[in-house]
Amino acid sequence: MNKKTATLLLLLTALIWGCSFVAQDVSSDYLGPFTFNFVRFFIGSAVLLPFVLNSRKKRKITKKEDITAIKAGLSCGVALAIASVLQQIGVGSSGAGKGGFITSLYNIFVPFILVLMGKKLTKRNFICALGAIVGMYLLCINETFSLERGDIFLLLCAIGFALHIIIIDYFKETDGLTLSCLQFFVSGVICLFGALISEKIDLNLIIKAIIPLLYAGIFSCGIAYTLQVIAQKYIHPAIATLVLSLESVFSVLAAWVILGDTLSAKELLGCFIVFIFVVYAQLPQKNT
Repeated sequence: MNKKTATLLLLLTALIWGCSFVAQDVSSDYLGPFTFNFVRFFIGSAVLLPFVLNSRKKRKITKKEDITAIKAGLSCGVALAIASVLQQIGVGSSGAGKGGFITSLYNIFVPFILVLMGKKLTKRNFICALGAIVGMYLLCINETFSLERGDIFLLLCAIGFALHIIIIDYFKETDGLTLSCLQFFVSGVICLFGALISEKIDLNLIIKAIIPLLYAGIFSCGIAYTLQVIAQKYIHPAIATLVLSLESVFSVLAAWVILGDTLSAKELLGCFIVFIFVVYAQLPQKNT
């Protein structure tokens, strides 16, 4: 797979995730954050399990590969569970507008975390990250922006997603399907324990939210996260975050098309700026 194909896969991932905000919005009327997440993660893991088992039949798996896959699944699963639950709590408190913007700050946290880890970045990475943040600010934030309790949860969630992306990059040699299946199972178990401790699990409410849950489980988890894992093997993580940041653009567009929300001139300008900097990040550079 070349860089261009990997970028297109990440773009599709961002589209699926953007549309999943509609599913999350509908589900929040019925389910708590832990219940929503444990159901969708188990669905995602179940969807991928047959493909993982079929893949294992076709090639010989070494004990070392299995151990590495388990380590990757545990690491990614913990990061994903924490980030996802923090996001649900934060959005419930601060609203979707702030939630979309603050969550997307993971795309600027990644380069700085990578620098702390000794990884070299280009000047363009930082310029594009800052440009994308400006665009998402125009897209998601109104004039009354202020730091509230929910905002703190969302900032922590953004750090969690940034770490999740970096962990995936660290385990890039691990089979993508296996890693995705394992991380969803681990995340599902963590969220199930959270739901048992802090929420009332009501099967009737789960059934009422089954359509958005199926979308979140099959498309957002089973397909999109797997595409992310596979595509990140062939593209720099800092660039990957910029492409994935289009999730916020697609979430607004999905809300407009499906829920009838309208876009203001400021929001349209934000969409345009984000697209410009994502395209700029993909342009060929000398000595790369």
